[in-house]
Amino acid sequence: MTAAKRYLLVVLATALCPVVAFADDWTPPAERTDLTPKDMKRVESVTRPTTDFSKPERFETMQGGAATTKATVNRDVFSQSSENITFAEEETFKLGNALFRKFWVSSPSSTQASDGLGPLFNARSCQSCHLKDGRGHPPEGDSDATSMFLRLARPARTPEEQARIDSYETINFPDAVYGGQFQDFAVPGLAAEGHMKIDYTEKPFTLGDGTVVSLREPTYSVTDLAYGPMGEDTTLSPRIANQMIGMGLIQAIHPADILAKADPDDADGDGISGRPAIVSDHRTGDVKLGRFGWKAQNASVRDQSSGAFSGDIGISSPDAPNHWGDCSETEADCLAMPHGAQPRLGETEAPDPVMELVTFYSENLAVPARRDVDDPEVLRGKQVFYEAGCTSCHTPKYVTSRDAENAAHRFQLIWPYSDFLLHDMGEGLADHQQVGVADGYEWRTAPLWGTGLTEVVSGHSFFLHDGRARNRTEAILWHGGEAEDARDNFANASKEDRDALIKFLESL
Repeated sequence: MTAAKRYLLVVLATALCPVVAFADDWTPPAERTDLTPKDMKRVESVTRPTTDFSKPERFETMQGGAATTKATVNRDVFSQSSENITFAEEETFKLGNALFRKFWVSSPSSTQASDGLGPLFNARSCQSCHLKDGRGHPPEGDSDATSMFLRLARPARTPEEQARIDSYETINFPDAVYGGQFQDFAVPGLAAEGHMKIDYTEKPFTLGDGTVVSLREPTYSVTDLAYGPMGEDTTLSPRIANQMIGMGLIQAIHPADILAKADPDDADGDGISGRPAIVSDHRTGDVKLGRFGWKAQNASVRDQSSGAFSGDIGISSPDAPNHWGDCSETEADCLAMPHGAQPRLGETEAPDPVMELVTFYSENLAVPARRDVDDPEVLRGKQVFYEAGCTSCHTPKYVTSRDAENAAHRFQLIWPYSDFLLHDMGEGLADHQQVGVADGYEWRTAPLWGTGLTEVVSGHSFFLHDGRARNRTEAILWHGGEAEDARDNFANASKEDRDALIKFLESL
């Protein structure tokens, strides 16, 4: 019996970052090393941008390659496993799913394999934020903010602090009192940090044909602060939870293919200057290419998972072993609360078996098959998408590495529609918060696959990092900075072309 199975049996019976040597530099791969010359020609041919919009491209329906799910489109379509994992891996996937959905409880508890929540937290389970494995949303009306939170950070204040950022040792510095994440829930006997407040102002945007679209512009603040004032230079960055599909395939994209799209100095003069996010691995400290999170601050699915366990739920893991989560040194009441680490299960509240299972689950949530790829209006919308310049950042397709850790992810033609680089999106979307190499104007290009099913899976149509956009048209019109020309091309297009582009996005 594996350690993972032993751990889960204990869980079901009772309930149902370390100091590392840091790399000084990183040599990015100049070209793919996993392909033969014959393979390379095949990859270059199949990933070449299309110029024929009269019919679908070959394999376009299979957005996730052989891992694509053809399950019935309903609320559970994002929760399917990759079609090409083995029968034995299906068991691992299901065990990971159970842990992803598990509600953690405060310590001490009779359910000893499930205690350790908080003491300060934003959610009690992974699934609470990633609704049906889809995207979160801002609070609307009387609803709470469980699937949305505020990142807190201040800029470097000294040359020594800046050197730590420049060497990828850290991505920024937390608020001295409230830490790196504002948490609006707490275990019994402890006060939550406070509450997020959002005020919206309607802002008109006039399209080329005179149509006026109202965009809602948010302003963020915090109220009911329980532990004193927040730092004057602390910035608030709102984030909704990302959809979970296709993460293992994104991880399997060879870094050379992502880096080949980078043009930090806009050498080709096209106005697009994507930059790679360079980060350190949470466990090893090795410098790697970031590709997960709104600012690509995490290099791997496991890094993304351990950060969420710690920051969102307050659960320690081997990668982030602080039992009190994001409690700062000044929150003495929080640090005085009991934790949930059980020596018989491991040294942390979520020991390695948990991290392994949740990571595997997160890596193998399948991308749904495309729909209506041969619909004439969808094909027209695809052409408008290309001609407007959207593919300058939303790269349609890749062939994953032959060296991917999981055989299911190897050498797959996938269609994520992202270059996974950082781009300046203009003042309108700026959060003015530095995250590693990303400045306060830069965001990772969000993958578009699966976004056409947001309403089906998550029950809403809110888009962008903070859900301010109430539909796809608003999301496009918020694009600025490097994306301003593409936005204006959409805004000045005919209504028929705009509608066609939206229908294309709905097919993804």
